[in-house]
Amino acid sequence: MTQLTVFLDVGGVINDKDQQATQWQRLVGSSFVVLLGGSAEGWTRANRLVTERLLELESVQAMANFVSFYWTYQLKWVRGMCALQNMPIPSVEECMDLAYRANTWISRRIRAAVPGAAQAVRLLYSQGYRLHTASGSCSIEVAGYLEGMGVRHYFGRLYGAELINAFKQGPQYYEGIFADAGVRPTEALVVDDSVEASVGRRRSEREPSWSAPRFILSKTRYLVSGVWLNYQHRSNNEADAISRKMAWNAFAPGCTKLLNTLP
Repeated sequence: MTQLTVFLDVGGVINDKDQQATQWQRLVGSSFVVLLGGSAEGWTRANRLVTERLLELESVQAMANFVSFYWTYQLKWVRGMCALQNMPIPSVEECMDLAYRANTWISRRIRAAVPGAAQAVRLLYSQGYRLHTASGSCSIEVAGYLEGMGVRHYFGRLYGAELINAFKQGPQYYEGIFADAGVRPTEALVVDDSVEASVGRRRSEREPSWSAPRFILSKTRYLVSGVWLNYQHRSNNEADAISRKMAWNAFAPGCTKLLNTLP
């Protein structure tokens, strides 16, 4: 049997999303003090106000592609914060450089790993699986998170949406990362925290000749014959109990067995 190539999402799979967001908000002020001076409190407040204004841009994803969206978001983010801080507005090039440096500085200091995630990554790597990320964020942020965990060197390509220039919600994202990695869909295993990731299943329903990749939904970590088993019809308490039972710290020792039993 061909060895699977594993694509891991970051937020919600390797990192706890809530902890990641909380730490990001706390660190952003300190990062801009390092870059431009001022007070951490002032930058933190400016970041909160500007990101609230940009939420609509983020939610509707109005740009034609991810790179356009991300570039516009970062530019408005830095310019908006500088304006609120009564600082001179940097040039476009300076804004993008500041955004890059801030994102790198912050992501390297995030410590939000799900318990057992690092052990699971090491175990998968020791078993010979090729590992890549499959994140909807930017790859520089993904690199920072993994460097902070001490597991960056276990991964090959750190796929963020800008490397494929496609939003993760669409099928083009997975088609793009599989093509770039030189992996056929049938040789890929994707671990994600969102049912929206099951684009392969939806395409296989439209095109029976296309073989869908295999997915594991990280909240349940269970898959049978390429069909998601979700627990939306169950009580929240029962779903939470299933999630805890299949959490990373329980998943890590048995991940090789789970992978080998996939159809």
